[in-house]
Amino acid sequence: MTLDQLKEIMPHCPGDWAHALLIEMPKSDVNTTIREAAFIGQFAVETNEFRSVEENLRYSVSAMMRVWPKRFPTIESAVPYEQSPEALANFVYANRMGNGHPESGDGWMYRGRGPQLTGRDNYRAAGLALNLPLEAEPERVCRPEVGSAVAGWFWYSKGCNELADKRDYEGVTRKINGGLTGYGQRIAYRDKAMSILKVVNDWS
Repeated sequence: MTLDQLKEIMPHCPGDWAHALLIEMPKSDVNTTIREAAFIGQFAVETNEFRSVEENLRYSVSAMMRVWPKRFPTIESAVPYEQSPEALANFVYANRMGNGHPESGDGWMYRGRGPQLTGRDNYRAAGLALNLPLEAEPERVCRPEVGSAVAGWFWYSKGCNELADKRDYEGVTRKINGGLTGYGQRIAYRDKAMSILKVVNDWS
């Protein structure tokens, strides 16, 4: 994949992210057109073409009830967190993914950043794998060179290359997203990438 091809697939991708991705992808064996198309298809959606690399937690009451129905079963339960990103993160991410209780501040400290990293455990694991102090300095993940390395590590560690090779795009999506949110959009980016990279679209 060339820089021109990447920019054609994601025309809104900032230049520093595009350059970093092209450097980091081969390090995680994202080194065939099938893997490249699958990788870009996923992370283009996760990050809005790498323009949104920090989780936006300014939710309305209705949005909170839709995203976290078990945590916000009523309007009254959601109102205290409306448009309060730090309080919301500390509440919804407490006591999971290695985070402490709400008062620890871990939810906000280890909120979603980069292409795919949320929770203290994941920051620690990525930091250890990449030899970077991400648990102590989580904001580093928003830097293109670090965020791109994290994306490659996450992709590789979840076995996404092998899933892409088998054309199991639903499996890839579940590994990256945890579900199938935005699946149609992910497929659209993947197909666009495959067309630009001159790959015959033989996905099942």
